[in-house]
Amino acid sequence: MAGTPDVSVVVAVYNTMPYLTECLNSLLGQSIGRDRLEIVAVDDGSTDDSGRELDRFAEQYPDTVKVIHQENSGGPAAPSNRALDVATGRFVYFIGSDDYLGEQALERMVACADEHGSDIVVGKMVGTNGRYVHQALYKKSDPDVSLYDSALPFTLANTKLFRRELVEQHKLRFPEDMPVGSDQPFTIEACVRARKISVVADYTCYYAVKRGDASNITYRANHLARLHCVSEIMRHAAGLIEAGPKRDAVFQRHFTWELAKLVQEDFPSLDRETQVQLCAGIARLADTYFTDAIRDKLDVKRRVRIGLAQRGAVDELVRAIADETEHGPPPFLLEDGRAFARYPGFRDARLGLPDRLFEVIAEAVPRQLAAGTELLSAEWDQSGDDMAVRLAVRIPVTGETGSAVLRLAAKAMPKSADKPGGRRLPVGTDLPAPAGEPSREPTADGTGTVLHARIPVEPHRAKLGVRAYVDVAGSVYEIPVPVRGRPLPLARRWRERIPYRISANANAKGRLVITTAPLWEPPLGVGKRLRQLMSRVKRKLTR
Repeated sequence: MAGTPDVSVVVAVYNTMPYLTECLNSLLGQSIGRDRLEIVAVDDGSTDDSGRELDRFAEQYPDTVKVIHQENSGGPAAPSNRALDVATGRFVYFIGSDDYLGEQALERMVACADEHGSDIVVGKMVGTNGRYVHQALYKKSDPDVSLYDSALPFTLANTKLFRRELVEQHKLRFPEDMPVGSDQPFTIEACVRARKISVVADYTCYYAVKRGDASNITYRANHLARLHCVSEIMRHAAGLIEAGPKRDAVFQRHFTWELAKLVQEDFPSLDRETQVQLCAGIARLADTYFTDAIRDKLDVKRRVRIGLAQRGAVDELVRAIADETEHGPPPFLLEDGRAFARYPGFRDARLGLPDRLFEVIAEAVPRQLAAGTELLSAEWDQSGDDMAVRLAVRIPVTGETGSAVLRLAAKAMPKSADKPGGRRLPVGTDLPAPAGEPSREPTADGTGTVLHARIPVEPHRAKLGVRAYVDVAGSVYEIPVPVRGRPLPLARRWRERIPYRISANANAKGRLVITTAPLWEPPLGVGKRLRQLMSRVKRKLTR
């Protein structure tokens, strides 16, 4: 290699065959050219063919590929540090040895860094084979983003282009005592120190692969190991960013993501000692870093689980997760224009948790409402030529439910980001006027409200969806009513002069639809031919 390469790509390798081959081929095929590229691969004591595959590439491309072999260290930090010690490029780029790059990735990122003087360039990253990758940062390319007012805190992997001068000036290295998440302290400090951070979003640079057996180290670490790692990440970040809005902006990610994942659906199945230790560890972090600003930006489910763990309320936390997994989200209590999710621990004097923890705050909840909405009964109510449908529908809200109504909607709901389930109507939308004779009563178990309504049906050709409308904390929601196996009334004929047929069915999504249509209509085109005939007769008579 003549001169200094533009970029050194660091590859920490441990047992990643056959993915490793595709990774290396994607690097050697980069449009930036091998004369501007250095690949430093460190084999961390692989026991499969990974080491031999690296040697094969080094033999074939001796001017581009450097290979180092070492005993297994237990994680990617040590091999990454070893590679940094020998890298010579103007920039360094990190790639997982089971992932691969788009052909123009390095050329585009280096060009962006040179054009804008960037210390860090984040190239668009997507997941494959079911791998989740947060996408908010990649909505548009941006030459200058901040760690504190963008989605960057949710994209803290080290899979970025770093100016090597920045790395060496601040002696940035990966903590080798962290089997999981060791890239986050490195990335956070680099972002804090960087003069400029840029995003390349108009080209997919990085493809993150979930292995077929989910053997990526991120998926293998146990709960307590992950708790230790996130504790170290937050401790390190707290030493770089003073308490206040900037630190909150970064730690929002850790409460939303890493800590919330420790109290997911698998928590009830853990042994009691592990549950207690997890709650104690979350409590230490929450006592120190869980500010009101972070709390109020979390959705109510995560907020309650973090709060219960912080109180050491293991039984209530287990029950909250198990109940939601088995039965769906809890009902809402509507009170003084506010809405509260009635999770275990709500207004439990023994725990003394604030109501704010359970409150719906600037959060759309159509899915939660839809999950608890169900049809109880439907029947026809005919009086002469007048037809109506009588409905009883349960909605998962209690308290001040006087404004909740049932209606028949003529149009299907438009596409909405709040689907599946229902949708939040535009802010300021009023609830529709009640139809027929609305009444409301609490369910026998006190977990919801039953809406009763007699809704008249007009003699028109129509397909009408049954909708519940409810105001939750100032937002009006339109919720389609699911049938869920409830018996529906048989189709019926009504009206004598022009007879109509009315029927109740579940549509393709299982939602209740009332359909009306005349029993007989002239065949298509008869009316047009009749008008043509009358016109010809009229012309003959006027000659």
